[in-house]
Amino acid sequence: MTTLTAQSLSLDHLVVSARTLDEGVQYVADTLGVAPAGGGAHPLMRTHNRLLGLWGGVYLEVIAIDPHAAAEATDGTAPRPRLFALDDPATQARLENGPYLSHWVARVERPKHLATWQAQYPQRIAPVVPMTRGDFTWGLTVPDDGSFPAWQGAGDGVLPSLIQWDSTRHPSQSLAPTNLALKALKAVHPRPELIGEQLRWLGAAHLLDVQPTDGAAALVAEFETPEGSRTLG
Repeated sequence: MTTLTAQSLSLDHLVVSARTLDEGVQYVADTLGVAPAGGGAHPLMRTHNRLLGLWGGVYLEVIAIDPHAAAEATDGTAPRPRLFALDDPATQARLENGPYLSHWVARVERPKHLATWQAQYPQRIAPVVPMTRGDFTWGLTVPDDGSFPAWQGAGDGVLPSLIQWDSTRHPSQSLAPTNLALKALKAVHPRPELIGEQLRWLGAAHLLDVQPTDGAAALVAEFETPEGSRTLG
C-alpha cells in the first residue's frame, strides 16, 4: 500500500531546455509573444537561465549550459553533472533540433522541510542540492548523475523536481508582469501508471494530466495569451 503525503505541492516553474539561451529565449518569444529576461547563472551546475513571469506566481525558466562557467571546481575536482540531464548525449542531440519544454518543478511549502522529507524517503526523492543565483538561495532535488527524477525507471522529465526556497520571497515577485496564464500542463508517457503513482505519493497529481503513449514521453503546456491560446512543447 502506497503512503500518500498529507500536504499537496504547488507548481513552481516550467523548464525549457535549450542549446543556448538565445535559442531558448527566441523559441519562447515566438510561441508566447513575450521574451524571457532577467535570470542569471548557477555556478554549481555551470548553467544559466532567463525567466518569464506567468500569472499566479508561476514562472517559466529557459536554461542552457553556461559556456563561460569554470570547467572544474575551485579545489580542482571534477564538477558534478549538470541538472535536468543537460550533459546527457541524448538530450544534447535533441537540443540540436531546437529548444523544448523538458521539465517542471513543484514547490514544497513549509512547515514541510524538503531535506528532512528526502532523508526519510531517499528511494523516492533525489538528494537535495543547495543552490544559489544572485540573491536567491534554495534547495532542489537533483539525482547524483544529473538525470531527471524517476520512479522505478519511469521519469523522462515528466516527474517533477522538488524545490524549497529559503525565504518567502519568490523569483516570480521580481519579474515583470505579463498577461500570460498557464491553462494546463499535460504529459504523455509509455508508463503512465508509474508516473501517476509517484505523483499521487508526492501530492502533485492535481498538477499534471498524464496520458499513455506508445511513443516517447513528452510535456505540453497550454497558455492563455492576449493573442489567444498557445502551446509550448
